[in-house]
Amino acid sequence: MDMRYEAFCLEDPQFYETPANWGGDGDSFDVPAGSCPPGWERSRSGVWSVLRPAEHSGPEQGWKVHVSAVPKNAARVLATVADYCLPRGVPFKFITSKNALVARNSKYAPRSSSGKFITIYPVDERELGRILVDLSLALVGERGPYILSDLRYGEGPLYVRYGAFVELWTSDESGRPVPALRRPDGRLVPDRREPLFRPPDWVPLPAILLPQLDVRRGAATVDYPYHVEQALHFSNAGGVYLARPADGGDLVVLKEARPLAAMEWDGTDAVHRLYHEGRMLERLAGIDGVPELRDYLAMWEHDFLVMQHIPGRSLAQWLVDEYPCQQREASSHELRSYTRRALHVLSGVARLLSDIHDRGIVFADLHPGNILVDIDDSVSLVDFELAFDIGVRQRRPAFGAPGFGAPADRTGFAIDDYALAALRLWMFLPMTTLTALAPAKLRTHGDFVRRRFPVPAGYVEEILAELDPNQAALPPAPVADACEPNDPGCMVAEAVQGGAALPEFCWTALRDSVVEAIRASATPERQDRLFPGDIEQFSLGGTCFAYGAAGVLHTIAVSGGGRHPQYEQWLLDAVRREPVRRAGFYDGAHGVAFVLDFLGHRTEAAALVEAAVPLVLAGRDHGLGGGLAGIGLNLLHLGRTWRDAALAADAMAIGERLAEQLAETRPRPHAAVGLLRGWTGPALFFLRLYEYTLDRSWLRLAEQALCRDLAICGYGSDGSAPVPVGRRPSSSLAAGSAGFALVGDMIVSYLPEAACAPDLPVLERSCGAEFVSEAGLFSGRAGMLGALAVLLRRGADADTERALHRHRTLLLSLHGTHYLGALAFPGSHSLRLSMDFATGGAGVLRAMTLAGGGEGTLLPFL
Repeated sequence: MDMRYEAFCLEDPQFYETPANWGGDGDSFDVPAGSCPPGWERSRSGVWSVLRPAEHSGPEQGWKVHVSAVPKNAARVLATVADYCLPRGVPFKFITSKNALVARNSKYAPRSSSGKFITIYPVDERELGRILVDLSLALVGERGPYILSDLRYGEGPLYVRYGAFVELWTSDESGRPVPALRRPDGRLVPDRREPLFRPPDWVPLPAILLPQLDVRRGAATVDYPYHVEQALHFSNAGGVYLARPADGGDLVVLKEARPLAAMEWDGTDAVHRLYHEGRMLERLAGIDGVPELRDYLAMWEHDFLVMQHIPGRSLAQWLVDEYPCQQREASSHELRSYTRRALHVLSGVARLLSDIHDRGIVFADLHPGNILVDIDDSVSLVDFELAFDIGVRQRRPAFGAPGFGAPADRTGFAIDDYALAALRLWMFLPMTTLTALAPAKLRTHGDFVRRRFPVPAGYVEEILAELDPNQAALPPAPVADACEPNDPGCMVAEAVQGGAALPEFCWTALRDSVVEAIRASATPERQDRLFPGDIEQFSLGGTCFAYGAAGVLHTIAVSGGGRHPQYEQWLLDAVRREPVRRAGFYDGAHGVAFVLDFLGHRTEAAALVEAAVPLVLAGRDHGLGGGLAGIGLNLLHLGRTWRDAALAADAMAIGERLAEQLAETRPRPHAAVGLLRGWTGPALFFLRLYEYTLDRSWLRLAEQALCRDLAICGYGSDGSAPVPVGRRPSSSLAAGSAGFALVGDMIVSYLPEAACAPDLPVLERSCGAEFVSEAGLFSGRAGMLGALAVLLRRGADADTERALHRHRTLLLSLHGTHYLGALAFPGSHSLRLSMDFATGGAGVLRAMTLAGGGEGTLLPFL
């Protein structure tokens, strides 16, 4: 899971919320307005408060100073830095709340930014040196977590890194927009924010930092008692490594703890938890399946546990490798074989927990990532940080893995009992994050397991009795049997609040319910977003097509849900208020311009297109999502719609640029693939240029571009979904077979002999994957449903119809929940609801409309 999402779940139980909106009485950090000299300006940028002199004109990039802190000393550190910077005219910014500071330093927060509390912007290297010398004296005795991306100055909380001072953007290798630096030749390159100190190759290290670099290098040359052979895992707390004693011997595991890092809300840091884990392992010594504690160790400034190495893969990886429903409809033999193994693994986990409980210890963190499965399916447990003695009154872990953390009424061994029951459900339907968000889905999920897998009688009832006794007392949920398309009793339960069953083809009622949920969630009083969606809306802006208001409003309108003038006005106001930062279709100006034109606001659309011209000219990203392919498609569309030959000519010029890129570059094994970020998006653009010009060279380019993506992919072991090198099979619309199949089908309709033609049957079959963890359009079940609906328009196919039936049934029964009584869907990772186009209700609405026989396209231009 993308651990960024954790921080966006802490404020609102239903929707992702930016940490910038956290805070409350008594937990904010601030610099009093009265202490600022005349002429200083204050602004907000996310979780940061920025202070700078109004007339300040510093460089756009350079050496910046970071000051680390923990909640206990943060206010004092801020006062010291402000007292130094304000009278000297040095701009700086700081995190505005305790909650945000703790979240950014939590165990699974991004390691590259952890610990940063204040950022100071020297105007040049001379000022940099003066600031470091002066503040190192003023902050003597203050401590903070080590900032991994920086070089530390002295022994205090000061760190230095070369980076951008103003907002510059470019695209990385996968086509994602990333912060940028400007090379001496003027070219923008990614400002790589990695958890290691690595200045740009064209920037010499200032003299004042040379001794600090020697100290850092010296630490790497110490003769340590263990030699690391492999890094197993990283978090803010530190790494977990496979190592061997320097004098030889068996492999061991080193678990690292960084002082003051990965701090919890109560102030407990990684070092405290490490030694607590060591004590728990000592209590559990001799239990088969619990790693033996070998030693405690201090190396450099970090602490380590040395533990027995237990072979095996995590249960999460075991399920990815063994679960039979991931790529296609599983056979009865596969289901029986998997069920037998899964029950064996679960019985091993239960026995191991029982042995731990016999020692008076609650494990308290049971989830698939902490269970190891060996080649004989024997199990072990790792990560005893949260374990505790049953004698500790009312002790409960502060956090738990989503879906496995017990509710507040469970204490002691009941915490593990709850997690074990959740695990028993997860082994057959790994969607526990959704049941944590929408507990009413437990019955539906349990019924799916009962129908699909040959589990013992009473298996599901026992799970429900532990997880939710109230639901266990209810009759089974009337979930449709997704594998029987002709079942006359096939109904979709819980599509709307109260479990009111709707016939599958009642798409009008479903549409109206989804639109009602979207409207009910709207927050027109906010400026950062109109509809709650994915966390990307807080970095890309609340207007964009994929995650913002533009895509939602367009989808509602084209799906027959009507126009909403008050929300359209919000979009217009936001566009006038916010400068254009990205030009792309799904992440920036061109997608918003497309929607404004569709809604009748041509003047505003044209202004956006014009404002994006410099970004388009500088762009190198070839993708549909945020790059030239999406921009070119929109320019071609607007040029034809507005009868503007200049815009059409600009589209042709972009096509020529992309053709040059395709010829100049070679396939890279780890390059992004697919419709949104790979070369499949340019293939779609080349197809539209062919239709516009009837020049068959564009058609051949479309073939070459799609084949570029397919060349990077192999196929699954069962000949199903494409598998990019080093990655998992994907059937998704954005990055997998659904997008490949749609564009490939179009190419073959014009060019039957195209090289991609033999791949189409396999690509289409893989769109019928039985298990899909998420609902959304770009990466989930809705995208596959919509792709199959489009493919079926060319003619009926029994297997495709069966797969479409399965998707539309399971989309509602397994994923659908409600918001204020109306049909809603979970977003990325199913941790919170989403209403946006890429991940939430709007995208699901588009796919359902097409699957119900509605008109239109799945995506614009597709």
